[in-house]
Formats: sequence, structure tokens, C-alpha cells
Amino acid sequence: MRRYIINNDLTNTIHMESDVIIVGSGAAGLYAALHLDKDLSCVIINKSGSEESNSMYAQGGIAAVIDQHDTTESHLHDTLNAGAGLCDADAVRVLVSEGPQDIKTLLQLGVPFDKDSEGKLKLTREGAHECNRIVHSGGDATGLHLTESLTKCVAARSNLHILNAFVLMDIVTDENGETAGALAIDSDKKICFISSSHVILASGGIGHVYRNSTNARCATGDGIAAAMRAGAAVKDMEFVQFHPTALIHPDKNGRFFLISEALRGEGAILRNRRSERFMEGVHPMADLAPRDIVSRAIIAEMKKYDLPNVYLDITVRPRAFLQERFPTIYEECMSRDLDIAMHWIPVVPVQHYFMGGIKTDLNGQTNIGGLYACGESACTGVHGANRLASNSLLECLVFARRCAQHINGTIMPSAIIVQRGISTQEYHERLDIDSIRTQIRNTMTKNGGIIRNKEGMTEAIAQIEGYFGLLETASLCTVREIETFNMATVGLAILKAALQREKSVGAHFRSDDVK
Repeated sequence: MRRYIINNDLTNTIHMESDVIIVGSGAAGLYAALHLDKDLSCVIINKSGSEESNSMYAQGGIAAVIDQHDTTESHLHDTLNAGAGLCDADAVRVLVSEGPQDIKTLLQLGVPFDKDSEGKLKLTREGAHECNRIVHSGGDATGLHLTESLTKCVAARSNLHILNAFVLMDIVTDENGETAGALAIDSDKKICFISSSHVILASGGIGHVYRNSTNARCATGDGIAAAMRAGAAVKDMEFVQFHPTALIHPDKNGRFFLISEALRGEGAILRNRRSERFMEGVHPMADLAPRDIVSRAIIAEMKKYDLPNVYLDITVRPRAFLQERFPTIYEECMSRDLDIAMHWIPVVPVQHYFMGGIKTDLNGQTNIGGLYACGESACTGVHGANRLASNSLLECLVFARRCAQHINGTIMPSAIIVQRGISTQEYHERLDIDSIRTQIRNTMTKNGGIIRNKEGMTEAIAQIEGYFGLLETASLCTVREIETFNMATVGLAILKAALQREKSVGAHFRSDDVK
């Protein structure tokens, strides 16, 4: 694999130094920064600005044991069950036992969680949870309020510096294979080398490797691909979660608007055009079944009747309730002339979350000294084969904090300035990047999506390997070109892992699995 995207001598780049680099300014990156010792300098780089991340679009909330009638054992059980037996039990126990304290920390940081008339946190329920344990903010705008609050806190810290519109290119390692910093390209196409012995990758997911996704447009697997080029191990790459209910038509940026699972937690029902509740009989939890089961049931229903979508019916709830509990969804649907108090919502399954990623231990460490990962770019083992609803933001908090605390307890070696060139190969070829990008996304959607089989994945691997080969020997000078190379890198890893896992489990479903 091509080790570095850049082929210049680093002496020709802009140089910066920092004790810690954090890639990504979503919930995981911001929360990690706030837990670093205040005497450590930290640079936070992001691709699209602090107002654009997967975290900000999170609607449902954060799962945590808050109610006195709930238990960590119940949350543990629900998480392990959703993960189809492939979760790391130790990681899950850390998640559920430490999570409630992080909710208290967020309250202290000023996150405006919704409360009842007595000042207690409002709790709701989502699919595959036995109890009401989801805290939320602004009804269905939890991610937005969370990231806004954390951004304000970060801005108040003199040791934390956010660099907007800086796109990660590569992780730089020294002659011993240890982390030496990161390469990024700014909005003026200038390449910057940030020297640091500690890098935290909190760069988010891989949504736009697929044609249809709820992810922010910046989610192209950049951190995961850069880590792979540096030699970091990845894990569970075959486990891609598709959310069963997104509005049928994307916005102007190609992002599909999520219709939160919390609607089904509040009584919404999935129906086909015949008004039938088709989830009854599919799973004991019916409409609240795990996401992979609901997604496949919807696909089967659409195929059975040759339909472009199914419907989500929340008309059982009064308008005032919907406006208060789901203001974001209510307003978005109304902007599309869809009154959810009176009409069913047309929905389809789309890519939503990535359970795989950069393999880490319980402190967020990778196999490369000084390189950490947290949030959606990391694979802590918490999710196994399928993510339990609203565990994602909780994972961001718990393991981002653990990354920071581990760095705080580590002796910080002086920053290393790497003066040598990091590539000797010359790249000249220019490609039709838009065409390659489109083909990668279409191929992944067709053969690496909700339903997979050996023939389709084998064909897809051959196709994307062809694009990968072209990109490996091409000059990659723009953000779009770098993204496309990352998409090919991550797409191949997903397909190869999925082909290797011959049995269906969790979000990985093979139609050729012989029972």
C-alpha cells in the first residue's frame, strides 16, 4: 500500500508543534480535548469546520443508566444481545459502568439535557433497550446541543486550538514506527506537518463510501485509511449498520435525513401501502427490533410489492407532543410539505453507522505507539456485530475521556521534527476522480450493503481494486482526490472482511449463508 499521499520533502511544508493532535471536532474529539491536562498543548483539526460532524446529526440521545429502577447489568445485557455475541464484554462493562458519570460531567459542562417539571432528566426508550435510559436534548437534537456546548468549552481553554478546514493526509511515524505527527492540507492547498508524539483519531465514520447515508458529507473514512497506511490494525470492518428509517429523498448535499428510532420508541409503527404492520411476526419486539432486522424486513417488503419505500406512522401522537418531543424531525418534514401529525412518513434504509474501525484497547491505544482512536473511527469492541441504539455517543464520551487520561499519565517525549522526505516515488497521472468516486459508492451500495453474497462481493473487490491501483500511482493533490483514495482503501477493507465472514451475524447478512 502507498505509505504516504505526499511525496515532498517535509522541509518544504509548514511546520507546527503540539503535545497532542486530535483529528476531528465531533463529540469524541472535543470531549477528549477537554480531559487533557491544561498544561498540554493540543491542536484539533477538522475537515469542514466545527459545525459539521456526524455527532451533530445524532437525534436519539445518549444511553446511560440514570433511573434507579435501571441497572448496569440490564444495559450490559442489551448491548451484548444487540452485538450478536461478538462484543468485547470488558469494553461493554467499562461503557455501561462509567457512562453515567460522563452524563454528570456533561451537565456540569452546560449541556442542556431535557428535564421534567421536577428538574429530573427525561428518559426515553429506543429499539432493543429493556428500559427507558436515553437522555436527550432539544427533543431530537441531542448531537447538535452536545457539540455546541463542548465547542464553547473548548474555545474557553487556552491550551486547545481548533484549526478549521484542515484535512488529514497521513500519520507520520519515526524510524522506530512510533507516532511523530500528522500531515494535513489546508483550504489553500498548503501542506502542514504538525509534529507531535500523541495523535488521537476522532475522525468519524465512512458513510459516503456508500451512495446513500445519513452521515455528514465529510465522512469518507479519512482517519481509518490514514491509520491503515501507517500500519494500524483494523477490526470488524464488515459490520456496517444501516438505519431502517431515513426520509426517502436526500438533501442538496446528498445526505439522507434520519427519522430517529426514538419515534418507534414513542409508538410509531412501520406500515406498507396496505396499512399492514409488517414487523409483527418478524421479531418478538416488532417495530422495536434491532436495526439490522428492521432494515432487512423493509427491504423484503419493498421487494415483495415493488415499492420505493415503506411508511412510518406516528399519527397516534398529538401534534403538540410531536412538536415538543421531535422538533427537528417535525420541522424538517413540514419543510417538505409532510405533516407527520396527519400523514405517514415515507422511509427507506440507508447507511448510518460503522461498528468496525481502528482496533484499540480500553484506553483507546492502537498498535502504534502514541496513536489513539475514539468515536466512530475506532473499534473498541463495544458494538460487536450490531450497535445498540444511542450507545454511539456514550462510546464517544467514555473512550475519548480514557484516551485523554492515558495520555495525561504518559511521560511526554519532546516533539520530533522529521526533516527527511517521506516518499521517493514520483506521481504524475491525473484521473477522472468524480467518475471513480461515483463508481466506488455505487459498487459498495450494490454489493457491500444490507444484503451481501460471495459473487457480488468478489466482483466488487475486483472493481475497487482496479480503482485503488489507479489511485495508488496517481498524483493526489486535492481534498477530493485524497478522499477518493481513502474511500477505495476503506471500501476494499470492508468487502474483504465481509467476504471472509461466511456466516450471517448482526449487521452482516449474507444471502448465500447456508444454514
